[in-house]
Amino acid sequence: MLYIGIDISKYKHDCIVIDESGVVIRNVFSFDNSRTGFDQFMEMYRSLDPTEIKKIGFEATGHYQDNFKVYLERSGIEFMQLNSLLVHKFKNSQTLRGVKTDKTDARLIANYLSSIEFKPYPKISYHTLALRSLCKRHFDLINERTKYLIRITNFLDRTFPEFKEFIKGNIKSKTCMYILHNYAIPNKIMNINIQSYENLKKESHGHFSVAKFTELRELAKNTVGFSYETDLFEIKSLLRVYDTLQDEISLVENEITTIMSKINSHIPTIFGIGKVSAATIIAEIEDITRFDNPNKLLAFAGLDPRIYQSGTQEFKGRMNKKGSVVLRRVLMNSAESILIYNPAFYSYYRKKRDEGKSHRVAISHVARKLVRIIYKLETEHIDFDLSFVK
Repeated sequence: MLYIGIDISKYKHDCIVIDESGVVIRNVFSFDNSRTGFDQFMEMYRSLDPTEIKKIGFEATGHYQDNFKVYLERSGIEFMQLNSLLVHKFKNSQTLRGVKTDKTDARLIANYLSSIEFKPYPKISYHTLALRSLCKRHFDLINERTKYLIRITNFLDRTFPEFKEFIKGNIKSKTCMYILHNYAIPNKIMNINIQSYENLKKESHGHFSVAKFTELRELAKNTVGFSYETDLFEIKSLLRVYDTLQDEISLVENEITTIMSKINSHIPTIFGIGKVSAATIIAEIEDITRFDNPNKLLAFAGLDPRIYQSGTQEFKGRMNKKGSVVLRRVLMNSAESILIYNPAFYSYYRKKRDEGKSHRVAISHVARKLVRIIYKLETEHIDFDLSFVK
């Protein structure tokens, strides 16, 4: 049995090969994170004794290992992706010295690999990798759009503070955006004519009444806000960037929908989970067969409670938060939105609230229930049913 430990980094990877006794078969060497480097690794791999079983392991370090994972998979070579936290704990159990180099890390990984059960990483679906990339892009665009919404709000707080109360804070509404795109500043809003009112009424599907139209003009006329000469340019610039981001978000969502149509998953059948949230969950889980039971999936999401046991004392504490940050975030957000559309989940939420739990704690219970249901749907290949929520 040969154990190949690889320390992954941005530009190069360090590799060592040891046998079952810990004897070094191939000393630490580096290969670049490139096609040439990967081919060098493969040349070394093929030079090893063909009669020996070879086990490859490396830590999950962001996205730096993704290309190497795909390379190994396409070469038909199994590997195990290791939990960085467990490797770190193993290191602490082996030595008290604070030595850390790429070479020592490679040796540490090989030693750790030899001490655990080898569980090959499941084959990575091309669509899953595409979804992960698209969902990350979607998240980044949403964050960037939020920044520009805040900047637009700050602009209005200075130039026309009464406007935000007038629109009830709904800056993203079509009516609000129509007013900002066409009039933008109080000096122009106060001079809106009756023809423009007809356009506003049409944009709001008849909800923008004459009374509201009159009120808006009066508010603009008597605003306590103050303006600069460059205000019109500034708001137009902010709106152009906001519109561009909105268009990009729509394009990414359309691409996510296209990819989702090619994936056989039952997560989208859960009422209340949006397409992007479902796609993110699928991309983070990758392959449900990685998890032997729902508790391991909960641990991967960092939603499992901390357990303290000492002598006669034993209690459960707050959630672990040591798993996938992305998966935990989308599950918690989905747990909130699912209450609106799914009466069974809402009843479960109310049950937890009646037990004296705070809103956030009750939501975490809903998220855990959601994880168990997701595990059931994906492992049993069935669609969601309200009876699954008990």
